[in-house]
Amino acid sequence: MLLNHLVDRRILFFGGKGGVGKTTLSSAAASALARTGKTVLLVSTDPAHNLGHLWDRPIGSGLVQLAPGITGTEVDPGATADAHLSTVAATVKGVMPEHLHREVDRYFDLARSSPGTHEAAMLERVSEIATAGLESHDVVIFDTAPTGHTTRLLDLPQLMAAWTEGLLSRRTQTERFADAIKGLEPRARREGRSPAPRSAQESRDARIRRIIEARQALFHRMHDLLTDAELTAFVVVLTAERLPVLESVALHRELTQTGLEVAALAVNRRSPTDQGEFLARRHAAEAEQLASLRSQLPGVPVEEFPLLAGEVTGPAAVQRFADLLP
Repeated sequence: MLLNHLVDRRILFFGGKGGVGKTTLSSAAASALARTGKTVLLVSTDPAHNLGHLWDRPIGSGLVQLAPGITGTEVDPGATADAHLSTVAATVKGVMPEHLHREVDRYFDLARSSPGTHEAAMLERVSEIATAGLESHDVVIFDTAPTGHTTRLLDLPQLMAAWTEGLLSRRTQTERFADAIKGLEPRARREGRSPAPRSAQESRDARIRRIIEARQALFHRMHDLLTDAELTAFVVVLTAERLPVLESVALHRELTQTGLEVAALAVNRRSPTDQGEFLARRHAAEAEQLASLRSQLPGVPVEEFPLLAGEVTGPAAVQRFADLLP
């Protein structure tokens, strides 16, 4: 049963191809875990904001009580990127001469449409939510955007940590070069005198270093959270069709290369065998796809969930779907 693979984890990601039921499965998991007495923070990072549609109520960026023990929130990628860039721009202005502030604004206006900007902003927001969520809730569940967005986001902690490492290395070389040219700090230390007061440029350099080191610590912390198999797990949601199966196998490969633990494959909307010839034939075709899935990922549990007659909408429907998880 799916819940058995999740019950001991504190951070859960539900991801997969668009339209396969990630929001339904993540919400049902939140409901099932809440029944065991756990408090759950359910977070949507999907721009489509299906979480509010599923629970049949507006959610937005605040914290909304969805059911006993379940708090929900939606992260808007565009608003997150804007807030992130505004904060970074303000920080950069704080370490740059005033006559360059207009150039800083121009740079960050261009950066809003640059590749990777939204992912970097989302990574920082997800890191903040995960850290705060672990302090206030027993479990944090992320209902993620379609596959490509999710894999780029989860790849970023390691990439950004390496990038900041390179920045720090270059800053260290620059500082040593400047120190050697001036010769003031080493001489002061040898003679037992206090070094000369820092110049404005040196103070700016020191602040830039602190900013880079803080971001590096954030990326390392998020990478450690993601790759802690006892703490974090990923559930790949799919339907028993050729393209979702192929995409799920590729997603599993990318996640494991990143260092994430894939706890289970949740196959949604499985056709019944007793509701007419058409659905029975679909069931047989789906069985062939699931056989292929199991042969390619033999060590990963596969859990199946039935095709329902109606849509899952509203808290009562989510609770009924949660009955299928234990």
